Amino acid sequence: MLAYDADLELFRDNFKRFMSEHIAPHYEQWEREGLMPRSVWNLLGENGFLCVDVPEEYGGYGVPTHYSLMLVEESARAGYCALSTAISCHSEIAAPYIQHIGTEEQKQYWLPKMVSGEAVGAIGMTEPGAGSDLQAMRTSAILQDDHYLLNGSKTFISNGQHADVVVLAVKTDPQARAKGVSLLLVDTHLDGFKKGTNLDKIGLHSQDTSELFFDNVKVPKDQLLGNAGSGFAYLMQELPRERTAIASTALGAIRGAIDLATTYVKERQAFGQAIAQFQNTRFVLAQAKIDELATAAFYNQNVELYMQGKLDVETAAALKSFSTDMQMKVADNLLQLFGGYGYMTEYPISRFFVDARIQRIYGGTNEIMKEIVARGLIGKA
Repeated sequence: MLAYDADLELFRDNFKRFMSEHIAPHYEQWEREGLMPRSVWNLLGENGFLCVDVPEEYGGYGVPTHYSLMLVEESARAGYCALSTAISCHSEIAAPYIQHIGTEEQKQYWLPKMVSGEAVGAIGMTEPGAGSDLQAMRTSAILQDDHYLLNGSKTFISNGQHADVVVLAVKTDPQARAKGVSLLLVDTHLDGFKKGTNLDKIGLHSQDTSELFFDNVKVPKDQLLGNAGSGFAYLMQELPRERTAIASTALGAIRGAIDLATTYVKERQAFGQAIAQFQNTRFVLAQAKIDELATAAFYNQNVELYMQGKLDVETAAALKSFSTDMQMKVADNLLQLFGGYGYMTEYPISRFFVDARIQRIYGGTNEIMKEIVARGLIGKA
């Protein structure tokens, strides 16, 4: 288990104070409007809450990864899963690709901007006809002299509206499958790069999610991330952290839902007593706590393995599936304790419920996660 870390707890307290001052007064309005303002990223950067495990030479603190994941967990626990997902996409997904695979010039250019909030990061994998089946992507980038000519589209891209740089999965060899996939660092301000409208979702309302369109975008060839044709291998290398970050959101949300329900059942009266006195209420809360402890143990194991460089694809997939299924189960069971009020948007437990649903889909559906685990046991079907 991760040992107690006084510096981490101080950092956690600072972040919770930041959220109470800068997020809590506005979050409901952002949810109604369907988008957090771009200025949130600048505030996060100015206060030192972005890409904190990036090495100091690129503007970060160089702290262990669990400091960065804590921000994802705590924002979810506070009920701000849209913020949690946004930070996760930026700090836990996009930035590590650049840090681990990028050239020195790419790292020097992009990472300090991502740490400060000057540049918002996103990753572009999913297409209208290629979700979990990444090999089926059709977006192409053909090398022509000093640039790649980029054409195609992506959908369901988190941080898509505010993104300044996208780690984009493309086909540099359209005739090949996995071996034709490469990664590009694409500046969203290039000519021919177009952001679609902010997509309307059933949950994570203030977390921008967009379609992206590429019409003969000229991407300088020095923005190839790593080697051409190795994109699929890089994705497999980096996806365990993404899936651990999704689990961090799940764990935080489980804990936040328990916090809400525990307070509510002590205050809510029925048949002349607090509903906390009913056996069903006590058993539902107890089971939620048991589920939280199991999720936390599995999660902490994965974080330790990741920091040791030992986290494999199968274990990360198992964690992603287990934790997000548990998140959905706990949110559903605890919402029931609120009765009709749980169905009202003014009660935050309702947001925990709707925000949980996407967790079982993005980052690879949980059905694909089970297939990955099965392959590790008995090979491909």
